Amino acid sequence: MAKIGIIGSGSWGTAIAHLLSKNGHKVTVWSYLQEETDMFLEYHENTDKLPGVRLPDDMEFTSDIGNAAKDKDLLVLVVPSPVVRSTAKSLASFIPEGGKIVSLAKGIEETTLMTMSDIVEQEIPQADVSVLSGPSHAEEVGRDLPTTIVTGARTRETAEFIQNTFMSPVFRVYTSSDLLGIQIGGALKNVIALAAGIADGIGYGDNTKAALITRGSTEMSRIGTAMGANEKTLFGLSGIGDLIVTCASVHSRNRRAGYLIGQGYTMEAAMKEVHQVVEGVYSAKAGLALSKKYNVYAPIITVVNEVLFNGMKPEDGVRELMMREGKDEIGQW
Repeated sequence: MAKIGIIGSGSWGTAIAHLLSKNGHKVTVWSYLQEETDMFLEYHENTDKLPGVRLPDDMEFTSDIGNAAKDKDLLVLVVPSPVVRSTAKSLASFIPEGGKIVSLAKGIEETTLMTMSDIVEQEIPQADVSVLSGPSHAEEVGRDLPTTIVTGARTRETAEFIQNTFMSPVFRVYTSSDLLGIQIGGALKNVIALAAGIADGIGYGDNTKAALITRGSTEMSRIGTAMGANEKTLFGLSGIGDLIVTCASVHSRNRRAGYLIGQGYTMEAAMKEVHQVVEGVYSAKAGLALSKKYNVYAPIITVVNEVLFNGMKPEDGVRELMMREGKDEIGQW
């Protein structure tokens, strides 16, 4: 049994707490908000973001980040990507040399273009940082539906520790050394999912979504490999696997926000309506900046940025994508 601190108490943090507790670990859940901690203490359930998933009576809840972090075998960092840096700063003084932190946040920091693990390593240099990502909606993990995911770490020992900690009959974990590829896939798939949602909102069909998924995965792969990631990672669980589920699922907040934009909502109004952090909005500018930095052609990511931030009508964006100069699909000529 491991002593684990869950840093973040949204739907995903709640589902992970449920999973790890069922695996026999001693779990403490931290929330930034005292009122959310009080909710957990009273109901042992996230009644707002993951209703119906009851957490055990012996699980601990706190709004004191030190209590959640001290004397733990593992910290699970599962806060939204925009607050990963500030949360890591708050954690730094509690982490011993070699203390294990696994990041589940999906995003690229807009101002620095750093991955989430890079940020944590910068703020907590003494930590042993790994990542966990893949097609894994909290609503399904919380209901114990079979899910498969991948962990990336600097060493095989750490990767296997994370694998063994999280593995269960309903949660299969693969290992990888490609932290970069795992995180590029996890961040950029949200941008493509916004595009898929916009297409749904306009009223386009399955053909359109298949095109966006396929060509979107190509953009993810181009950017990732230009940065040094393994192409196989981008076509694995944390790349195309996560892309498929985020573009298609009713649980996807990125697809939902895109759908509302396709229906005529502004980006700000769509985010407010979803009531949760829409990671793709924060990753869109970073994805475009990466494509420019590495001289990678990324028309879907470019158009998503135009729609989100520059007032382009979604229908005009689709037309622009469709009417580009003809291309060879795989570059064999």
